[in-house]
Amino acid sequence: MKYELQPLTVADADKLYDFYQTIPAAENGAGNKAHGLTKEQFIDWIKQEEYWSRGLNLRADWVAATTYVLYVDDVPVGRSNLRHYLNAALEQDGGHIGLSVAPQHRGHGYSKILLRETLKCAKEKGINPVLVFHFADNIPACKMSESVGGKLVEETFHEKHGRLIRKYAFDTDNL
Repeated sequence: MKYELQPLTVADADKLYDFYQTIPAAENGAGNKAHGLTKEQFIDWIKQEEYWSRGLNLRADWVAATTYVLYVDDVPVGRSNLRHYLNAALEQDGGHIGLSVAPQHRGHGYSKILLRETLKCAKEKGINPVLVFHFADNIPACKMSESVGGKLVEETFHEKHGRLIRKYAFDTDNL
């Protein structure tokens, strides 16, 4: 199995459009703003994502973030979003990394690879520690973070979601 994590780019729009349509618009706190877009809208969305990764055209309440796609044997299977820093809102709800694996590719350990590779990108950007949040009842996600070296630092009830959230910290110096 060959895998590679690549930043999202317009050059990959044709091979990624259908993939992004398979990932739910919202699931377990992860959002997919590209779900349901037309191909033209999808290309515009990728362009916007590229700007945001450079800290350009951000809303006042947003932070710079880079979106990555995990390819396994040249097939896109998952995507992650790495926030370059946290604002007050993201320290409570969101953390540094959000990720999801397309439903048809789940159950093969790709989320662990996706998280590990995204953590390497965080290390390259000098982000340490990295915070990753999961709903406490999303047991597979919590186990994934723990298996990749995440340390549970807090479990709190989140009013907005009406659910318990577990916050995991990763020390990128130890990757």
